[in-house]
Amino acid sequence: MKFETSLDKLTKVITVISTILFAVVIVGFLSNNTLSNEPSVLIAISILPITYIGVLLFRPISYSLSAHKLTVIRPLKNIEFKLKEIEKVELLDNAMLKGTIRTFGVGGLFGYWGKFYNRKIGTMTWYATRWSNAVLITTKSNSKIVLTPDQPDIFIAELTKTITETK
Repeated sequence: MKFETSLDKLTKVITVISTILFAVVIVGFLSNNTLSNEPSVLIAISILPITYIGVLLFRPISYSLSAHKLTVIRPLKNIEFKLKEIEKVELLDNAMLKGTIRTFGVGGLFGYWGKFYNRKIGTMTWYATRWSNAVLITTKSNSKIVLTPDQPDIFIAELTKTITETK
């Protein structure tokens, strides 16, 4: 079963502004002909498209649920979680996410993924495209994963049902 995940308005705005900013910086450097004797400038503007492409290739685009695993679908490398390792699944409300900070990862360009921290929840790994619809998955080893399917209630019901069936 496949679950879509779409960008919210804030993520779209961050993505558009970042894209424009990256393009302006690169075009600005190229149009001023500053590359001739400045290897540091060449390195700096090379990092921008590499970063952009990397973020584009590792963004979550959907989630897939099968009989034994939950998969985060990404253009380059999917992430898989064995259902037998999942301890708990719950919907997070905005109050629970208040005060969440990104400690290492992407914070808005095509989504939110990487390591995040919250005093109430602790360290989490996000594979999200929005701040709403957050589903917290806790594993038996106490790892916490946050996903943001477009239909979180259906996602939670199907995931819980499939986990129960595999036991």
